[in-house]
Amino acid sequence: MTTEFDEIDIARLGAQGDGIAETAAGPRYVPFALPGERVRVGGEGLPELLSSPSTDRQQPLCRHFTTCGGCVAQHMSEPLYAGWKRGIVVEALRQRSLDTEVGPLLRVAAGTRRRATFAARQESGGIVLGYHRRRSHELFAVEECPVLQPGIVARLAGLRAIAARLGGRESRLTVLLTPVGLDVIAEVGGARLGARVAAELARLAAEEGIVRICVDGEIIVELAKPALAMGDASVEPPPGAFVQAVAEAEAAMVDCVLAAAGKAKRVADLFCGVGTFTLPLARRARVLAVDGEEKAIAALGAAARHAQGLKPIETKVRDLFRIPLSPKELEGFDAVVLDPARAGAEAQARQLARSGVPVAICVSCNPGTLARDARILVDGGYTLESIVPIDQFLYSHHVEVVCVLRRPGRARPSR
Repeated sequence: MTTEFDEIDIARLGAQGDGIAETAAGPRYVPFALPGERVRVGGEGLPELLSSPSTDRQQPLCRHFTTCGGCVAQHMSEPLYAGWKRGIVVEALRQRSLDTEVGPLLRVAAGTRRRATFAARQESGGIVLGYHRRRSHELFAVEECPVLQPGIVARLAGLRAIAARLGGRESRLTVLLTPVGLDVIAEVGGARLGARVAAELARLAAEEGIVRICVDGEIIVELAKPALAMGDASVEPPPGAFVQAVAEAEAAMVDCVLAAAGKAKRVADLFCGVGTFTLPLARRARVLAVDGEEKAIAALGAAARHAQGLKPIETKVRDLFRIPLSPKELEGFDAVVLDPARAGAEAQARQLARSGVPVAICVSCNPGTLARDARILVDGGYTLESIVPIDQFLYSHHVEVVCVLRRPGRARPSR
């Protein structure tokens, strides 16, 4: 069968990082093509560049780029990249008829991501540990990753050895680099580990600087407590608990939240997790911290009890997707922080829109659901004050956003 090829001109970038050409049949999406380039496309292969490369094209940092299903934008120049990422947020807001100035993209450096998930599979040549290929379920062995902290990349061989000891056809390893070492959460699918395997895992952990190994929810090895600093407190995340992927991005998000809260005396931190915002906020305000994950709330409570100089923190386990805090329950709060998962906080936003809370601070890794929730709040009487995109997910099409909304007549508090 003969493959037909088309020659097309790339006009702009799409939200997924593809180049877009306007054709008679409608928009055509071309991976790794840049505006101003002419390419030949067809079949399943990569586009062939026919024109001179765009002046915005640069050499990718990683040998796996275009093979790996993670990064989509290593070939973009800094100005093009920053504009594209900011534009994702602008477009999400535009689709909800929210016309507000979006701030410049706050960048993070390469080599700063502290959390990653690898897949491991037993194949004929041995264990393959890595990522999925672009648009495929096939794995390839990762040899480098410029996004990750070097402390993770240096332990790829050790992680591969752990996967080999775990047995089974396929496993999933989520790793978090903490100040005391690597925390490894393995999902194997119920395979039982004997004493010999546990002893081998303990030996590998000691050799590789791994402080904890948890398999299918059970802690197998714990050589030290994998704690993280949050505000003035030290938090030990329970196995598999959500933490922000990049510490520098987390610090920028915390700064935005603290600035927006200003001199608020009472703050509700909803979808609080292990306390990313709760603990810094508690240096100056009483905080109600609510989350549906009981173990995360327990870790937050333990950290608060051992910290010095914090104002009172009340913790509550509650599924805010099903049972959001009502306007009555929100009475007396000066500010509310919403930091939900990618699905957003629609139910809670509807209740908040009916409340009298002066300030709403929305944090999200999904500009689409953030814009939906912001629209609900604006329709409820809030005004968009600021929108800050943060490049927590380097070279991917994901972007973190902090959005501040305020009820008219409420002066912006000083810090």
